Amino acid sequence: MYKSPMNYLGNKYKLLEQILPLFPKDIDTFVDLFAGGLDVSLNTTAKEYIVNDSCVPVIDFYKRIQGLSGTELDSIIKFFCNKYSLNKENEMGYKQLRNIYNKTKEPLLLYVLICYSFNNHIRFNNSGEFNMPFGRNRSSYNPRLQERIKTFPDRIKEYKFYNKDFEEIDIPDNSFVYCDPPYLITLATYNERSQWTQNDDNRLFKLLDKLNERGIKWALSNVIEAKGKTNEELARWGSKYNIIDLNANYNNCNYQRKTNNTLTREVLITNYHN
Repeated sequence: MYKSPMNYLGNKYKLLEQILPLFPKDIDTFVDLFAGGLDVSLNTTAKEYIVNDSCVPVIDFYKRIQGLSGTELDSIIKFFCNKYSLNKENEMGYKQLRNIYNKTKEPLLLYVLICYSFNNHIRFNNSGEFNMPFGRNRSSYNPRLQERIKTFPDRIKEYKFYNKDFEEIDIPDNSFVYCDPPYLITLATYNERSQWTQNDDNRLFKLLDKLNERGIKWALSNVIEAKGKTNEELARWGSKYNIIDLNANYNNCNYQRKTNNTLTREVLITNYHN
C-alpha cells in the first residue's frame, strides 16, 4: 500500500486492506467525491480518476504539482525549509512561513507548512487562514515524507481534480463512486463549526439513491455509532443497501473500537454485492 504524503485527518489508510477488496474488480472511472489526502484514490486501480474535495488549498496543491517531477518537488520543499531554517525547534521560522502563506496562498508553501505543523495536520480558520500550531519536537520534512513525495506527482498526474460541492460533479455512467464524507456524529475540524450537517447527509443519500437508479456502483464510508451517539438517519437509509462492519480498531478480533468505554461502529455501505 502507498501512504499519501498528505496526512489528512480521518484518512482511510489503515482500513485500506479491508475496504479495497470490497471494491469492484474492474473500474473504468473511479470517482472520489471527498478525496482528502488521496489514500483511497492512490491505491485504487482504474482507467480514469475524478477527484473532488471541498478544501480549495489542498486541491490547488494537487493541481500545482501535477506538472512537476518528484525530484523537482522535493528540491522545492527543501529550498523553502532551508530558506526559513525550518526544523523541529524553530517555531519562529514556522510562524514566519505561515504568515507568508496566508498572504500569498502559494500552494507549494502549504505543503512545507504541513510538514512542520502539529502531527502534520491541516486546518484552516473561518477566514481561510492556515492555523495549525507548530509541531515542536515532532514534525519535520523527514526521510519518510521525502520518499513518498518523490513518487507523488507522477501518481496523480492523470487525475482530474475538482473543488465543487459533491452534487455538482458530473459522474459518467461507467463510474464507480467512493464517498468518505465528514461523519455527522464525530468531532473533527471539518464539522466542529457545523460545516457538515444532517441536511448534507440527506443530500448525499439522495445522490447515492439516484446513482443506484442509474445502475452506478458506489461505496460509502461512515460511522453509525460513536461515543454513545447513533446516526439514526444513516442506519435507516443504509438498511436498504449492504452495511459491512469494518474492523475499526485495526486488529483481527473485533470490528468495534472502544473509546471512553463506548463503541465506535465504522462501516462501508455499498449498493452491490462483491
